[in-house]
Amino acid sequence: MALAALKKWQLLRNSVRPCSNWFHWRTQPCAFKSTKPEVAENMTTVAGNHIYAPLQTFTEEEHMLKDSVQKFAQERIAPLVRSMDENGCVDQSVLLGLFEQGLMAIEVEEEYGGTGSSFFSSILAIEELSKVDPGIGLFCDLQNTLINTLFRRCGSEEQKKKYLPRLATNMVGSFCLSEAGSGSDAFALKTTAEKIKDYYIINGTKMWITHAEQAGVFLVMANANVSAGYRGITCFIVDRETEGLHIGKKENKLGIRASSTCPVTFENVKVHETNILGQLGHGYKYAAGMLNEGRIGIAAQMLGLAQGCFDHTIPYTKQRVQFGKRIFDFQGMQHQIAQVATQIEAARLLTYNAARLREAGKPFVKEASMAKYYASEVATLTASKCMEWMGGVGFTKDYPIEKYFRDCKIGSIYEGTSNIQLSTVAKYIDKEY
Repeated sequence: MALAALKKWQLLRNSVRPCSNWFHWRTQPCAFKSTKPEVAENMTTVAGNHIYAPLQTFTEEEHMLKDSVQKFAQERIAPLVRSMDENGCVDQSVLLGLFEQGLMAIEVEEEYGGTGSSFFSSILAIEELSKVDPGIGLFCDLQNTLINTLFRRCGSEEQKKKYLPRLATNMVGSFCLSEAGSGSDAFALKTTAEKIKDYYIINGTKMWITHAEQAGVFLVMANANVSAGYRGITCFIVDRETEGLHIGKKENKLGIRASSTCPVTFENVKVHETNILGQLGHGYKYAAGMLNEGRIGIAAQMLGLAQGCFDHTIPYTKQRVQFGKRIFDFQGMQHQIAQVATQIEAARLLTYNAARLREAGKPFVKEASMAKYYASEVATLTASKCMEWMGGVGFTKDYPIEKYFRDCKIGSIYEGTSNIQLSTVAKYIDKEY
């Protein structure tokens, strides 16, 4: 990216305002030496003048973004994690901060008010935010990997000019696909869009809609030609204030409570045919494609969760003394810690590899499913083990371990369950052999 954009990240990093009076919720990252990124230009050139760089080799821009997001998360989000969890709502200062830092439009072109950065930069941002609060990481994830990407790839120039600048500065978007009878079987949806002259009338109810409480625009999957089956599914742009759109009671969730989840009902919602995003009847293709990319974002969220939980726990094991020595010094503990550290590192490499493949324009669907599945499993294992290592204090709300434990479970459920990911991987293995 241009030098001006690099300077922008530096200014953002330096502009983060510190907050005070939090204790166990802030941690100085203690990542393994191998996970500390190296700037690409410092790598050694080998035969043929090609650079065979490790997956954790970042560009200068990526390195600066990672540092700026880390600082923002520690100083602006960490002090509010407990209150957001207890209140079940994102703090408006945090949401405003995400926009101010440019984290809600990372790939959006500068002409539309975005940062004009890369998909991999989005993944790094999601990971860093999720180390502190996975619920906040989800805001960055869905906005960048689903909402913005759909507008950028499928939107008309008029639609891009109308929505992308707002999505980059102050408006959250929401993706409406799931219904009571269509979860993993997403294309069994019953929401319809009936054409009357140059308008469509949308009727149906969506379930489990993330960020519905804050969203200013909804991308709604509805069937505009029921006789064609899933090939009639079309993506419609529906503004929040549209008559007939009703947002239901927010779900009282186990985890990621800073992120709202609500049912959304469409009762004779009238939208003009110009509100179709992309082509009529291609919604199923858009949904499948975006979810494949979104799975890399969820992998990054679960990776960040696991690393954040681990970073909070290991210093405790080095301070806690039992039977005259640190509990870290017991061989049984060391082996468990080493196993978890290895699995976190493996999850990171799977996630980064999937992201780099997508960024390079190469096939990545199998790798995305592997990353999402494995990172979710590792997050669950890490949170469980860390709670055991912390003992009684890990079971209290004075430390963030129990929150990581609650937050991690969603990773194996949304944007494709773990079984769906395994089925996808198996399908590709079948083709390859």
